[in-house]
Amino acid sequence: MNFYAIRAIYKFEMARTFRTLMQSIASPVLSTSLYFIVFGTAIGSRMGDIDGVSYAAFIIPGLVMLSLLSESISNASFGIFFPKFSGTIYEVLSAPVSPFEIVAGYVGAAASKSILLGLLILLTARLFVDYTILHPIWMLVFLALTAVTFSLFGFIIGIWADDFQKLQVIPLMVITPLTFLGGAFYSINMLPDLWQTISLFNPVVYLVSGFRWAFYGVADVNIGLSLGMTGLFMLTCLATIGWIFRTGYRIRS
Repeated sequence: MNFYAIRAIYKFEMARTFRTLMQSIASPVLSTSLYFIVFGTAIGSRMGDIDGVSYAAFIIPGLVMLSLLSESISNASFGIFFPKFSGTIYEVLSAPVSPFEIVAGYVGAAASKSILLGLLILLTARLFVDYTILHPIWMLVFLALTAVTFSLFGFIIGIWADDFQKLQVIPLMVITPLTFLGGAFYSINMLPDLWQTISLFNPVVYLVSGFRWAFYGVADVNIGLSLGMTGLFMLTCLATIGWIFRTGYRIRS
């Protein structure tokens, strides 16, 4: 395996992040802080506990997931779209670098940024809410697994998009609504039976539920099912990326 190639792509992408700290890190953290102020402090103080957890603490995993999903997709999609847009992708494809190494470099950098952002949001949440993490190892596992999975998904979007506007279509019109309807701000057990059943078709429910279980030991769905659904989506993304490189879909043309 060409570790030098992976490291070169990884370092280049990480360097771009540190050149744009305001957009890459500070802006998402500040935006999430507003959610803590509005939903956690203002609204949360007027609501009761959910599953024995204060509302302000209950929404923390959901808010982290909201930022994690959008930033993972954004980082990975832009990372591969810009070389394709500028034409430098052909230099990467003609170099002695395998598709796996290309994906490892771009997705690894995007996931690293997202994990860093998730941890910073958790630290910021301490300024507003007192919370505990019951299973810290599982919390890190879900954090890393979600970041990698949706960075793979973002990589696919970056290949599919043929202009900058299309980079935002899926995150804004699909992922963000699914996250808001996926139990980020409530437990799906609070919904009527019909809507509980419908919510189970939302893949984000399994991510938020598993992540919340790592914090408080409460979940809307079984923890094993959450891991299984996340793993299935990751395998689907990997299979799609494999097909893209085999066929050259929107890479070589």
